[in-house]
Amino acid sequence: MAKSVSTVVKPDNVSKIFNQAMDAGGGILRLTPNWVPRVFLHPGKRIKLAPNDWYALGVHRGGIDERWFGSTTEAANDQREPDEGLSYVKFKGKRFLLRDAVAEGMGAVVGEKIWRKYKRWPVYSKFFDNAGPIPHHMHQMTKHANAVGQDGKPEAYYFPPQLNAAENHFDYTFMGLEPGTTKDDIRRCLENWNRGDNGILDLSRAYRLKRGTGWVVPAGVLHAPGSLCTYEPQWGSDVFGMYQSLVEGRQVPWDLLVKDVPKDKKKNIDYIISMLDWEKNVDPQFMISNYVEPIEDAGQSGDGYSDKWITYGKIDGHQAFSAKELTVMPGCKCTLRDGGASCWITVQGSGRVNNLDIQTPVMIHFGEEPDDELFITAAAAQNGLTVENTGSEPLVSLRYFGPETHKSVPNIGDHRKK
Repeated sequence: MAKSVSTVVKPDNVSKIFNQAMDAGGGILRLTPNWVPRVFLHPGKRIKLAPNDWYALGVHRGGIDERWFGSTTEAANDQREPDEGLSYVKFKGKRFLLRDAVAEGMGAVVGEKIWRKYKRWPVYSKFFDNAGPIPHHMHQMTKHANAVGQDGKPEAYYFPPQLNAAENHFDYTFMGLEPGTTKDDIRRCLENWNRGDNGILDLSRAYRLKRGTGWVVPAGVLHAPGSLCTYEPQWGSDVFGMYQSLVEGRQVPWDLLVKDVPKDKKKNIDYIISMLDWEKNVDPQFMISNYVEPIEDAGQSGDGYSDKWITYGKIDGHQAFSAKELTVMPGCKCTLRDGGASCWITVQGSGRVNNLDIQTPVMIHFGEEPDDELFITAAAAQNGLTVENTGSEPLVSLRYFGPETHKSVPNIGDHRKK
């Protein structure tokens, strides 16, 4: 297992190096890979991590199947490392937590409105990459997450073609519940938890996953993500509840159903059912309500470059997060003017953002620090970004934004108007 090439700066000493990094990058911070294992899943092996490092944290921790981007949110894993899920900024052989950078720079980093309201960077994104499906689960709505001191978590999916040459075992995702499903149907599934497959997928509907498309998944909606590698912008919370007792022959313990349930309600089936947003789960037009395809932003596209919305729309009237895919052709250059801070991951090619070189790695050993991920602070976004493709293939990047960053975003379903 490779060791990190940089040394960690403690929070009390971050101020000086943070200011140096901001000055050197013109408000753009370089981030290091943030690997997260999941003990109940099998790695899909497409997120560039070297094969010898899939179990770098130990087999007992599970395989590494996720890379988190621009995260100030801790991963809610058992036996976790103290900094698990937290992204680091790297600068001149040293690194410090993005969370500490946000605390130091406040509104200059995340934007004044976001800092005033949340006092943190309240979103993150990830690649999750599994060989097979994830158990049918949901992420709690705000009122249920607040009951255990957490935030509710809506999320969204995009399936980048660059990371999906292979489909793995199951490129379908079950989402929601079949219209007409009753709460008594769910009750029977939960009562049958220890009898093998509790049958909850019999009550759901599977959708074929397509590269270059995506979905929005509100909090409280059941979903069993399939095996395409997924880019997943989401709210900054790691709450969930697994409602499926057996997946691919592997037991899902009851503890993963009630991980984020108050202690006095861990056996209360009525309460567990109440955590589901029933109307959204049984929506007879579920695909129309939640499926998205890229939409070009004409104002930020031109000759040799295209900036497309890949995550958009509002969830319960709120622009919780959004994301775009920028493609710049060889030899071309463009200027981006975004409404606020974002986190950038390069998925193809090489180039430059302002004065920082970027390069898509072929393979990353655990602890190595490639130049593919950036945090673009609100201060840098306000000044505009010059992006140049210096390579011989398209330069493609994904970047996600925080809440209410844009004056307007497309509505879900707008891709059908093309």
